[in-house]
Amino acid sequence: MKLTVLTENTTGSPHLIAEHGLSLYLETKDLRLLFDTGQTDALIANAAFLGVDLGAVDLAVLSHGHYDHGGGIAAFLQHNAKAKVYHSRHAFGEHYNAVNRYIGLNPALQQENRLVPVGDSFALCPHMTLFSCNDAAFPEPVEPFGLQIMRQGRLQPDDFLHEQYLLIEEKGQRILISGCSHKGVCNLAAYFRPDVLIGGLHLSKLDPQAAEDAARLDAIAAKLLRLPTRYYTCHCTGEAQYAYLREKMGQRLSYLRTGDTLEL
Repeated sequence: MKLTVLTENTTGSPHLIAEHGLSLYLETKDLRLLFDTGQTDALIANAAFLGVDLGAVDLAVLSHGHYDHGGGIAAFLQHNAKAKVYHSRHAFGEHYNAVNRYIGLNPALQQENRLVPVGDSFALCPHMTLFSCNDAAFPEPVEPFGLQIMRQGRLQPDDFLHEQYLLIEEKGQRILISGCSHKGVCNLAAYFRPDVLIGGLHLSKLDPQAAEDAARLDAIAAKLLRLPTRYYTCHCTGEAQYAYLREKMGQRLSYLRTGDTLEL
């Protein structure tokens, strides 16, 4: 499998657009897949520069219902005439941040006939499956970090029913792709036991300079290191948080920026 980062918060290239968001392009032995579309149409220009033909993408996945992962859907559909976009049936809920700003998807996208809502598990092909884990008995509570959802006219802490994860089983490896890991990276790593975990870790609100937050980061690093998993992170992990975790985890943890590629 080859992975190319089309958009992410950072980049080392002056020719690529970095934005708060995430979009990954995956090539496996038998298909091409787009995982998330970033915040804007930046993935279009970046894909062109990187030599990625978005028109040849066979299918797309939306990890969850936030604007920085689904904001480029309309642009992608304009550049691709065939791919369906598979999203959680909860993705179009009303999502807000800690200061009550709407951070959900454009509701008009629901009219697109190539957007396909799926349940808690859905097989894309024999070696790729989407899971929401909404019934999983996770060992640790889910921390919303101020993210909210509107239900019955009231804002409440988001439980992330709208988040889903892509498990790829290829060449004897289990590869888990996660947009933001809102349900907790330790929970996901323990549940899926992947050989490789790729995605944002939703840790940017933890300040490594604050003793309590540093202790939480220490605990996360220790739990992740107990598993044989190799971790590649990006986006909502945070650069300072990544640097702190890297000191604890060494080469078991790497960062992926816009334009980076990874072959597994």
